[in-house]
Amino acid sequence: MSEKRNANSSAVDAALLAVTPIDGRYRERTRALAQYFSEYALIRYRVRVEIEWFLALAENREFTARPALDDQAAARLRALYGEFSLRDAARVKELEAETNHDVKALEYFLKEKIAALDSALPLEMIHFACTSEDISNLAWALMLKEFVADELLPALAKIAGRLGAMAREYAAVPMLARTHGQEASPTTAGKELAVFAHRLERQLGYLRRQEFLGKANGAVGNFNAHRAAAPEVDWIAHSRRFVESLGLVWNPLTTQIESHDFLAELFDTVARVGAVLIDFARDIWGYVALGYFGQKMAAGEVGSSVMPHKINPIDFENAEGNLGLAIAMFQHLAVKLPVSRWQRDLSDSAAMRGIGTAFGHVTVAIASLERGIGKLTLNRARLAADLENDKAWEVLAEGIQTVMRRHGLERPYERLKELTRGRATGREALREFVATLELPEAARRELLALEPKTYLGYARELAERFAPAAKK
Repeated sequence: MSEKRNANSSAVDAALLAVTPIDGRYRERTRALAQYFSEYALIRYRVRVEIEWFLALAENREFTARPALDDQAAARLRALYGEFSLRDAARVKELEAETNHDVKALEYFLKEKIAALDSALPLEMIHFACTSEDISNLAWALMLKEFVADELLPALAKIAGRLGAMAREYAAVPMLARTHGQEASPTTAGKELAVFAHRLERQLGYLRRQEFLGKANGAVGNFNAHRAAAPEVDWIAHSRRFVESLGLVWNPLTTQIESHDFLAELFDTVARVGAVLIDFARDIWGYVALGYFGQKMAAGEVGSSVMPHKINPIDFENAEGNLGLAIAMFQHLAVKLPVSRWQRDLSDSAAMRGIGTAFGHVTVAIASLERGIGKLTLNRARLAADLENDKAWEVLAEGIQTVMRRHGLERPYERLKELTRGRATGREALREFVATLELPEAARRELLALEPKTYLGYARELAERFAPAAKK
């Protein structure tokens, strides 16, 4: 019991002392990101690349100096990254303190570990012909590919699915629309939610099609050391096989670094996702303010330190704030990372260490949106009441003047403008106006029967047909 209390205390202390909220206040929401973007995770991914490069050399029959490995030896080597521990990472950091070079420290660490496994293995085949970026670019690409597939896409798809389900549930619920903040032609609550579900699903399509590029071609991208050491090997073909064996897309033409264009593409897409979600969060915030949506109370929760009645839309506000931070970071990374002086500079390395923080803010925002959406309750009575006030009846002017155009009446727009603009016209005034129009009787009857709650166009059909369904 004492050990458990000490562990909890240490966790609280770590959260209180964290410099960024990603590792402090929001730690419970971002815990899974440690498996992808922590220093430990980056080292583990680099170990994976180094070991797989070693194994690829052993499998290349053109390479006369290749290491001799059997299946058991290969399994033991793969266990070095499969069972990579915090203690292992700490040893790498000890070596880095001596070398002042993170990847060289990793090479020395692996030589220690492999020598202990099998003294017959040729240790100088570790990191053979590699520059640091051959390892790091592949580690980052693997890290991002797996994070997007295993964490980001499922979380965003869940939001899109929930919005799609709500869109179909509320497809037929009339709602007064607002353009420029003013009353406008009615819609349905479901159709407006369907818009966001559709937009989000479209951006998820880009994420699902995203390529993750990698290179393995030496100090300046020309295989100089490879060809000098082993001219008998087709190193271009070897490099392609190796990169593709990792599940990545091979980039044949690079400097010392992979050019990072795919990173810019990825971050631009995530920034667009963030913009869609901010737009949604702000709209829902507004609908809560209008009373169109209520929020379920959480037991024990306080909405204000002085006003006990309040249930604030804090989840949507939190999402907006975190998404704004994430977008700013991703936009910087998207324009910075593809730019490098000549064949190499280290400014990309410093910038890339912020990738996890940017995705951390996205993760916090998604969790806030999911929580906020789960608390929403549609206030049908409030929606209905808004559609019955005089300002709502004015919006029928659009439909009336369009019917007048259809039947050739003169100055329809101008006549409705004189009747309605800047004044509360109301049901009776509109009906009196319609009764005076020289329209076919059927058209007049249809206009007289028209109400804001029925003047919906295809809003219901659009929501039911085009709101995306949840993807498994």
